[in-house]
Amino acid sequence: MYDGTKILIGLIIGLAFFLSPFFYNAGKAAKAPQPELSPKAKEAKVCVREKDYMRSNHMQLLDNWRHTVVRDDVRYYKSPLNDKIYYMSLQQTCMECHSNKSKFCDSCHNYFGLVPYCWDCHVEPKEKK
Repeated sequence: MYDGTKILIGLIIGLAFFLSPFFYNAGKAAKAPQPELSPKAKEAKVCVREKDYMRSNHMQLLDNWRHTVVRDDVRYYKSPLNDKIYYMSLQQTCMECHSNKSKFCDSCHNYFGLVPYCWDCHVEPKEKK
């Protein structure tokens, strides 16, 4: 093997070029967005469920609400957090406090690359400027 050294050097240089984007971006991961609360949500201080629960399970909660309303015709939800009764509605309950869709919903959904199907049926709220 007369050119073994040249081949090895070429492989090292090729590998360095291949891995350079990974080294260049090391430690520069995008930070998760912090959804912006509306003044009404800040004032309320309490949501339907705990903040951590809502961050990770809001879609399951909304899906359960949809099934309960459509299939069982039950329209009220008793929160285990504070025993308060809420009307099961995305637009009338959730969007009442979280009215700025682009700063609240879209900021996280875009970050994670999710396209929720909520707005296939519901009317998208008008943004207040």
